[in-house]
Amino acid sequence: MSTVGPVKRLALIGVGLIGGSWVLGLRRAGLVSTVVGCGRSMANLDTARERGIIDDATTDPREAVRGADLVVVAVPLGAVGPVLATVRDDLAPDAVITDVGSAKASVLADAAEALGEHSARFVPGHPIAGNEKSGAAAAFPELFDNRRVILTPEDSTDTVAVERVAGLWEAVGASVARMSAAHHDDVLAATSHLPHMLAYSLVDTLSRWSDRDEVFAYAAGGFRDFTRIASSDPEMWRDICLANRDALVVAMDRYMADLSELREQVRAGDAAAIENLFRHARETRERFMATLES
Repeated sequence: MSTVGPVKRLALIGVGLIGGSWVLGLRRAGLVSTVVGCGRSMANLDTARERGIIDDATTDPREAVRGADLVVVAVPLGAVGPVLATVRDDLAPDAVITDVGSAKASVLADAAEALGEHSARFVPGHPIAGNEKSGAAAAFPELFDNRRVILTPEDSTDTVAVERVAGLWEAVGASVARMSAAHHDDVLAATSHLPHMLAYSLVDTLSRWSDRDEVFAYAAGGFRDFTRIASSDPEMWRDICLANRDALVVAMDRYMADLSELREQVRAGDAAAIENLFRHARETRERFMATLES
């Protein structure tokens, strides 16, 4: 368990599954005193207050960050830059700022442009955790237990700020890795962003078939499991798609080439090639699952 000191006042801008769960985890660890939640929906903020995620609520980001020693930005990627620009002049001189976005190069660029002298204390972060649910009602303190969090600080990022953010993630049960923003975006394009594109695309494709009602009526567990993430927040995933478009297009191109090859194997009735692909995929997934369970 981390020995990081407690947060006296935390400003949470965007009170949803990720930010709300981090706060609940910090409360579980006894590491946060006062939390001010900021969002567009007072109904969601009221839910967050009722659940003990936040102590005070506001729809004004500037009001939320005043006096905060930690500012957590947990909004869709397209809103990160505008939020940072809005709060810049109200940040405490020693405030640490971090985010939870799924693409990091775009966030670093936004922070450099929006935060000015405060950008040295901006620590980009991405917890590799979550589900298809959203909002304060979905948050729970165990979300990050035994999960990974990636930080992508630059050489100019304040090392004390980096260690503080890392320690707070470790305090809620996560293990922290550090890498460059570019490498993060390449890896996540393949392992997270591409699967979401496939799930959304499959559901949309089937929805436009002439016999779609029968198709969905007979959909079984495999369809449900594969498409679960298509229930994720469309606004959030729209922004992820755009923010990481270059790496995502590369991943989609590679997948489409392999899918085209599989299509030709199916068309040609190449049983051996199809079975070899399926066996290789199964063995690869079993090795991956074994590492998660060890």
